[in-house]
Amino acid sequence: MKNRKGILFILSSPSGAGKSTLARRMMEWDERLSFSISATTRAARSGETEGKEYFFRSNEAFETMVNNNEMLEHAYVFGHYYGSPRKPVEEVINSGRDVIFDIDWQGGQQIKNSGLADNSVSIFILPPSLNELRDRLFSRGQDAEKIINDRMRKCQDEISHWAEYDYCLVNNDLESTIRNLKSIFIAERLKRNRQLYLLDVVKDLSKEAESFL
Repeated sequence: MKNRKGILFILSSPSGAGKSTLARRMMEWDERLSFSISATTRAARSGETEGKEYFFRSNEAFETMVNNNEMLEHAYVFGHYYGSPRKPVEEVINSGRDVIFDIDWQGGQQIKNSGLADNSVSIFILPPSLNELRDRLFSRGQDAEKIINDRMRKCQDEISHWAEYDYCLVNNDLESTIRNLKSIFIAERLKRNRQLYLLDVVKDLSKEAESFL
């Protein structure tokens, strides 16, 4: 029996603050979580495969999806489009399972302004310092120095949106941040309005109580 509609858990942060690692660890923690695989127009990096990390699309194909309202959210970031296909997300949450998003503030804002806003919970991840953020970007070895410098220039604008989120965590320590994320997920799942079966439980208790009158 489906006890509730699924939740869209939105994780956002500046590049390098840890949201992708946190999303992966949360998926390992709870196999009921589905990961929203984004579509992008950037080229695949070494080790990335179609349909696993991203759906890789041309600019024309991506724009067609946007025009056909097939994207739940989308944004143009660092010269490329990124977005979340709508259909697989709706299928998952309608089955009662939760979806975790690894998206920027623009995407999070679009979901919060969509028809799925009531089913969404947004969490912003802050780095402990900008120096550490820069070190993390270099240590990943994924981007050229110019791109890293672009990301650092953009991070202040990204951080300025922290107050728009339901929760905000400073990722000082990965394990501590994961514990806090687990607490948020559990608490949100237990909210009264999300436990659809409670009305039936209360009705049964009321009928049972009549036998004591």
